Order: sequence, then C-alpha cells, then structure tokens
Amino acid sequence: MVLCLCAVKLVVLLYAGRDYGYFRDELYYLACSRHLAWGYVDQPPLIASIGWLVRSTIGDSRLAIRLLPALAGAGEVALAALIARELGGKRVAQILAALATVAAPGLLAIADFFSMNAFEPLFWMGCAWVVIRIVNTGNQKLWIWFGILAGFGLENKHSMLIFGAGMVAGLILTPQRKVFASPWIWIGGAIAFLIFLPNLMWNIHQHFPFIEEQANIRQSGRDVHLNPLAFFGEEIVDMHPLTLPIWLGGLWFFFSARGKPFRALGWGWVFAAGAVVTLSPRVYYLFPAFPMLFAAGAVLWEAQAHWRRYVWPVAIAASAVFLAPVAIPVLPPETYIRYMRALHFNQPAIENFKLGPLPQILADRFGWEEMTAVVAGVYDNLPPEIRPKTAIFGQNYGEAAAIDMFGPKYGLPPAISGHQSYFLWGPRGYTGESVIVMHGEQKDLESKFAEVRKVASVYHPYSMPYEHFDVFYCWGLKRPLSEVWPQVKNWD
Repeated sequence: MVLCLCAVKLVVLLYAGRDYGYFRDELYYLACSRHLAWGYVDQPPLIASIGWLVRSTIGDSRLAIRLLPALAGAGEVALAALIARELGGKRVAQILAALATVAAPGLLAIADFFSMNAFEPLFWMGCAWVVIRIVNTGNQKLWIWFGILAGFGLENKHSMLIFGAGMVAGLILTPQRKVFASPWIWIGGAIAFLIFLPNLMWNIHQHFPFIEEQANIRQSGRDVHLNPLAFFGEEIVDMHPLTLPIWLGGLWFFFSARGKPFRALGWGWVFAAGAVVTLSPRVYYLFPAFPMLFAAGAVLWEAQAHWRRYVWPVAIAASAVFLAPVAIPVLPPETYIRYMRALHFNQPAIENFKLGPLPQILADRFGWEEMTAVVAGVYDNLPPEIRPKTAIFGQNYGEAAAIDMFGPKYGLPPAISGHQSYFLWGPRGYTGESVIVMHGEQKDLESKFAEVRKVASVYHPYSMPYEHFDVFYCWGLKRPLSEVWPQVKNWD
C-alpha cells in the first residue's frame, strides 16, 4: 500500500502542469545551470548542478526537469513510512504516515516544479531517520551518513542549518547528549562541514550575498507578514486540516514516555519552528519537518480502537482529492478559476504583489515565451549591423532567464540583468550603445541614454500584473556599461 501511495503521488505530480508553462524560478535555476559555480546570490550550488545534469542527459523540457522533483516527492512518502516503522509502527502506522504525506497540499505543491524546495524534505527527514536508527541500534558510525546528508542538504538550501541546529539543541536537552562523547558524531559533523565548505568559501569571497539579499527583502516589505498565530493557521491548511490531530499527536509522541528515546527530534522540530517564525515566516520553510510528525502521530493513531483507525484516514484520502487542485495545476486555468470560486477559497499570498486571476504560484508560469517573442520582434527590426551590439536587459531574473531559455529559438542572444546572480555574470561584453530594456521607466531611462523609444508592450491575461510592461529601445548610454554596472545591482 505504501508503494501504491508513492506511485499515486508520482503520477499526479507528473500529470500536473500540462496546461501551464515553466515556472519563473525554474527558468532561473536553468540559467544558473549554464553558469556553474560554488554558489549563487540566493541559493547554494546543488540545484544548478542538478539542472546541468538533467539538461545534459534528458533535456530541459518541463517533464524532464520535473521528473526528479516528482521522484523526490514520492520518496518523501516512502521515507515517512520508514520513519514510522523505526518508531515502532506496524502496517497501519506506516500507511497512515504515507497517506498524510501524500494528502498534505503544501508537500504536494513544493514537489510540483524544479526547485531546491522539492529536495529539501529528503535531506531533513533523511537525517531524522538516521538519528532514529542510531537510537534503535546504538550504531554510532551512522553519524557519518547524517553528516553526508546534512552536508548535501546545506549545498541544496541554507535552511538545512535550521534543522541541523535544532537536532544539536535536541540532543543537548535530552539524555542523548551522551553521543557527544563518541568520536563518530564529530566525524559526521566534519564531513558535513567539508561538503559545505566550497559554498562557504564562495560566500566569504562574495561577502555573503545571501545575507545581504535577505536583509533587503525584509527592508522592502515584499513578504507577507505573518504573526505566529497566522503562521500556524496556514500550516494547518497547508498540511491538510484533517491531518492536524496526526501531526500534533506526533509532536506529543516525542514528549511522551513512549517517545522518550527519540525526544531530541521533538525538540529539534520545536527549535526549527521557532527559528522559522522568528527569522523568516514563509510557511513553506517548515514543510520539510512535517513528515516526521506524520510518522510519529501515525504510531499513536495505530493504537486507537479498530474502527477509528480507518474512518479518519478514509476521510483524509477522500478530501485530498478535492484539495489537490488547489495545491498543484491539475486543472486548466479557466477550470481552476471556476473551481476556486466554487470553493470560496483563495491561496494564501506569500508576497505583497497585486494578483490577476491566478495566484502567484500559477501566474508565474505564463507569458514567458510570449514576452520573448515580443522582444524578438524588436530585435529583428534593428539593422543587421546593430544587432550584435545590442544587449537585452531584464529587470528581474524571470525576464532575463526567459530570454535565455526561449531566445535561441528566436535568434536572440543571452540576456543581462542586475537581479540576483545575473548581476555577478556581468554585462557580457556589451557597452550600452544599443540596449533593449524590458520593464523600464521612460524618464529614468532618458536620464541614462541619449535616446529612448517605447517600441512594444508585453501582456498575458494569466501572468502576474507586474509582468505587464513596456519595452524600450535605448541607444547611446552616457557612460560605459562596465562603469555603471554596479548601479544595476538588485539583490532582493
């Protein structure tokens, strides 16, 4: 049954998105995969390396780049069942843990497209499973595997530090602190550090751009502010409301007499939740920690009276069918809009942007190739001798990465931008004598260029409203582009 649930999640994830395009971030990560490095402004290098591997083997189609995230999503289901088994759960507990992981809309959503968020639960829960195995077997050498998983988890996303710190705090707060007397936990820590070291050195060399970017985001007020009550209210919805007694029971399990040997995991979850709420309360930052609670809660649930074991899981499974279209794009856009109206439900906003008919997670999958075609029309109308000198400038990485992805089809050169890692890739040798600027402001451009002309407009009915913009052709930059490049830096 657990394997069937894994297969269900895999099939649903691979089916989703058939009527939608590439997500903005997918385009950016593919752009990063063309500039392999030990770090990027807004993420460590693993996602770009995976992107390079996928592009080099099975291509960069939407299905190709979403295959591994879908497999990771199915792997989370299996891992939840394995954790339940290690915690003492029998067949019912393993199936319930797997079912809750399948049914959680938030976990479904983060596995729906190519990003480091899709792989993060495997690293968090893989480490949790190793800790449970160490407790059950007493085999301290398993800390080596913890270190390997934690190290690659750090190369995937820096928030692995939150879970790792939580585990250290949990060990210190429980009798399991005795493991610090063993050399193996220190060896595991050293392995994690060595794996993470290249990205750490890159950040030191670049003066920690990730920290600068996060500070800019907080200062700009871009993110929707959530107080602790609102944060956990959204977590309840995103993990499926009917799973609430399961994951709350899972947290209780770790602090009960039965779960005492594994209490460090309970403290680790509490630490991670507190850190996320305090530092950056985006609801999906805590998603990777929930399969562990599903597993522990399922162990408690298995001990209930026979009929109660099955009625609640059936309700979860049935309602998950109705919630899945809310989380992932299995319905065409117009059908989705009608469905959400019928439910009288809107997806919670993560960022403070004006929305169109679709939530941002879906709207950011529309308009990119159409935008590229508009820019290509401008580029093709330039004199042949001017085109090689003409830069295409995007105000954000979505616009620039779309040009990089779809541009070759239209004969366009790679784009330039000051946003995120595009800033580090520089002006690509352009001087600024001829520039197509997407999403510009005419008055601002006129202060920088000798001549500015509005030449086109970009619009798509489903895309984000801020991606409806004018395109300008500018020539005669008043100062060399290499000199003004530091001023285009935009890390937020």
